[in-house]
Amino acid sequence: MAKNIIISGASGGLGRDVVKKLSDLGNHLYVTFGSKNTDTFSGFENVTGQVVDLTNNDESVNFIDTTLEKAKTIQAGIFLVGAYAPGGLDKTDDALLAKMFNLNFFTAFHLVKPLMEHFKANGGGQFIFVGARPALEADQGKGNFAYALSKSLVFKMAEFINAEGKADNITATVIVPSTIDTPTNREAMPDADFTKWISASDIAESIAFILTDSGQKLRETVFKIYNNS
Repeated sequence: MAKNIIISGASGGLGRDVVKKLSDLGNHLYVTFGSKNTDTFSGFENVTGQVVDLTNNDESVNFIDTTLEKAKTIQAGIFLVGAYAPGGLDKTDDALLAKMFNLNFFTAFHLVKPLMEHFKANGGGQFIFVGARPALEADQGKGNFAYALSKSLVFKMAEFINAEGKADNITATVIVPSTIDTPTNREAMPDADFTKWISASDIAESIAFILTDSGQKLRETVFKIYNNS
């Protein structure tokens, strides 16, 4: 059955594949853009896009409100906005922490809060987040302290959602990719073995499964999609 789904960060390297996959399956998608690539899905009849600054709580809540006016109900939220910054503890300052927290945590939190209320009133719903391996493995996180710390908050938010939403059929899943095979990452790491990375289309397939009837039965799930990285 087709679902009404919110997707943030739709025009990014991962977002395009996720939107195409879920659109092809007949879902109705309500997606956010930053200030770029707003015409990416202009030919998709079942995709409605809006430019939203998700670091701003008022804009985020307004997006949820206007989406609910159109869709009436939402069954899932998929949060793909994020950013990376290198630097160990010694290179980390307040400004870098604030930037990483804003882009990797608050862009999701600002949508989660009103959606949680909607899900509770409408029989449940699914949250799908993108985590990061450095937030799970300290050896990988020590070189990108602010990034890893901000992504660790995503895992904790998912845990709290699962605890609070258990009685209301509300679940949170975290997708944890290794390096995603995107043009941007290839340009940044030209000497890497791209065959060991994970493709955006493979991640999109995993997200599509989570939204199926079988996937909805998963609980407290962390999907590690590492391939051979």
